[in-house]
Amino acid sequence: MTESAVELPGPGGAISASVFAPAEASEALPGILLIHSGAFVGGSTASVRGQAIDLCREVGAVVVAVEYRLAPEHPYPAAVEDCDAAWQWLSTPAGGVNVDPSRLAIHGTSAGGALAIAVALRTRDRGGIAPRMLFLNSPELDDRRFSASMAKFVDTPGFTARDAEISWRLYLGDITPGSDAVPADAAPARAENLRGLPPTYLALMEFDPLRDEGLAFAGKLLADDVPLELHLFPGTFHGSSALAHAEVSRRELDEEVAVLRRALSGGSRS
Repeated sequence: MTESAVELPGPGGAISASVFAPAEASEALPGILLIHSGAFVGGSTASVRGQAIDLCREVGAVVVAVEYRLAPEHPYPAAVEDCDAAWQWLSTPAGGVNVDPSRLAIHGTSAGGALAIAVALRTRDRGGIAPRMLFLNSPELDDRRFSASMAKFVDTPGFTARDAEISWRLYLGDITPGSDAVPADAAPARAENLRGLPPTYLALMEFDPLRDEGLAFAGKLLADDVPLELHLFPGTFHGSSALAHAEVSRRELDEEVAVLRRALSGGSRS
């Protein structure tokens, strides 16, 4: 495996990214755009380096982890624009990465899940190269924060209802959370039309304030005929897979690899 640092062209200037590639590949490989978590205000490519290495090795894919701009210094839409630019770089020959454009996935966790959906929506609307799969883990989707799980899990490990309130306020900047001015590519729960999005895998955690907005989004995907695989992992909380030796964490991580490997196997879609 090789690891390299690259700079991609972006609307706000150069975007840093880390590229992980299987060694000595003689043919175009599957590719994964990996969008890190961090409540829109934290995280980095360094925070997902271990995950990127595992996905590269286990899935046999080129993994591009993008260092998108963070709030509050760079509120919406900076992060969406950076992730979208990274997707366009990865999915077109001009990017210079040896990937098969018909075997690409976008992977996002927590705030990265919202950004992954935003990229997929923008790609659909402009008729760009669509990912074969959207992989979402505990996505942060709704600035309105009115779900039952958000009201119930106010002090859970990993992420709390208060964390969600702060996250949306800092990310949206001059846009008031909960107002009609919040666009769908900032808070994907507001999207009225999900038709045409790629097949989606959605992992949710039982004791997570974000759980029920994820379930509501799953219902919207199904209503709009988007192929969906949904898994609610019992006894888990937001980010609990960091406890990697727990049996449920091993199942979660094993399934991540299996799902992506299956989705990205084979040749071009007919």
